[in-house]
Amino acid sequence: MGSVSHIKDQLRECAAAAGFDIVRFTTPDAIPQAGSQLNEFLSLGRHGDMGWMEETAERRGNPVGFWPEARSVIVLGLNYGPDSDPLEALRWKSSGVISVYARGKDYHDLIKKKLKQVAGWLHRERNCDVKVFVDTAPVMEKPLAQSAGAGWQGKHTNLVSRDFGSWLFLGSIFTTEQIAPDDAESDHCGACRACLDICPTNAFPAPYQLDARRCISYLTIEHKGHIAPEFRAPIGNRIFGCDDCLAVCPWNKFAQNSREARLAARPETDSPPLSELLTLDDGAFRMRFAGTPIKRTGRDRFMRNVLIAAGNSADVSLLPLVEPLLHDGSPIVRATAVWAGGRLMETQEFADHRLRLEPHERDVQVLAEWRSVSE
Repeated sequence: MGSVSHIKDQLRECAAAAGFDIVRFTTPDAIPQAGSQLNEFLSLGRHGDMGWMEETAERRGNPVGFWPEARSVIVLGLNYGPDSDPLEALRWKSSGVISVYARGKDYHDLIKKKLKQVAGWLHRERNCDVKVFVDTAPVMEKPLAQSAGAGWQGKHTNLVSRDFGSWLFLGSIFTTEQIAPDDAESDHCGACRACLDICPTNAFPAPYQLDARRCISYLTIEHKGHIAPEFRAPIGNRIFGCDDCLAVCPWNKFAQNSREARLAARPETDSPPLSELLTLDDGAFRMRFAGTPIKRTGRDRFMRNVLIAAGNSADVSLLPLVEPLLHDGSPIVRATAVWAGGRLMETQEFADHRLRLEPHERDVQVLAEWRSVSE
């Protein structure tokens, strides 16, 4: 059994062997301010319809109460740096832009497997209890990561690393083993406002504050309903997430391409043509995006996003693919198809079009979209 003084070095070796790029150490009581900051975020309603954040707020804001027996937290980071600038893809209006994190294998499954490998070693070596968490658990991993020295939460509220820029997936291992914590990382944003100023929807009320209700990542991934008209044009051709505030960060000059091949973009997620995506039914959607984070969003919400991108494309060749979706089985798809068609054709021409939707009595949003097109 290794001595306590060597356990950190041994864990670093084990984590590196599992494929992690960063391993740092902190304690469950290292983020006393996190609970109050979370409560303020929730009280202002900035979490939108992510009700799970309210339901888990008490546990999320207090790691000590989450598992009182835990003495240490091991924070692990996996670099997912892209091999090209994500902002470049925004220029190709007839293609959809998918956030870098979602272009490869679902990182939840990938990281959890790696975490279990490291945690299993620690349990066997020290005979201690361990629990592993990725971001689906009620753990505030970014504040914990900053307290462990893995990076700092920038003005866009995301973690920034001096070694990997914006591109780190985080996981954590809680353990009953006592491990000396590392020093916390300080803030290195300085006077820079690049991440705040680039946001297409002004989702940052102030530095270090996010209003998720205005965030394109939230709107295209978490939000289940219709996307408000004021956000549709700014969404551009982003069909799943948004990397603008991450990609523009000057600290990315130190970023590195990911070494994990399973996180690399697949052909079906690397700026896919909107013309391909507009034809997807539920079965084709599931097949195309199997094993990626995109699949969890579901076909209807994804198609809502694709139709918004089509409406913003100015590519009239997409219109024959938009028209059949006026009769789609999903009200949210039908309504967004009305908006997209109205953007691709002259208003009156589209309103009088032969493929006019036959509205269902309860499709209030669909009717509203048609009225807006006809006005």
